[in-house]
Amino acid sequence: MKCFNLAAVLFACVSVDLAQPVAAADSHNHHHHEAAAAKLQLDHGRKWPTDAPLRQAMSTMRADLAGKLHALHKASLPKEDYVALGRSIEAQIGAIVSQCKLDSKADAMLHIVIGDLAGAADVMQGKADGNPAEAAHRAVVALNNYGRHFAHPGWAAIK
Repeated sequence: MKCFNLAAVLFACVSVDLAQPVAAADSHNHHHHEAAAAKLQLDHGRKWPTDAPLRQAMSTMRADLAGKLHALHKASLPKEDYVALGRSIEAQIGAIVSQCKLDSKADAMLHIVIGDLAGAADVMQGKADGNPAEAAHRAVVALNNYGRHFAHPGWAAIK
């Protein structure tokens, strides 16, 4: 099954109150996902499985953010670099949406991470209100949460 369709991701990013369960909207005969838990959690103490497209996209996002880490910490990253980071995250989310295949429970957990990343990308691109530096920090936190909850060999948290 596809991880989720783009409409579901966009719907979740725009209208989700993470204090409530998330029901993914689906109008294109794709698999209808169960409500996602509002809190990221392990699979009975184990990390959730991943597939190659998910690992590739997450690795790309991690590399992009880690490459700008010094400037992020010094608050010296130019606006256009935040926009580029946001676009890159958005592109990688698109790759996940179109290529990733996880079971429904792992998918529900991934929705939480992807929602956090998409929200951060929107702020960095100026599509949503907020501070781009804080949004970049939220993206780092989301990627680190991914690494704590998903089996991704060789994954290293961004410090």
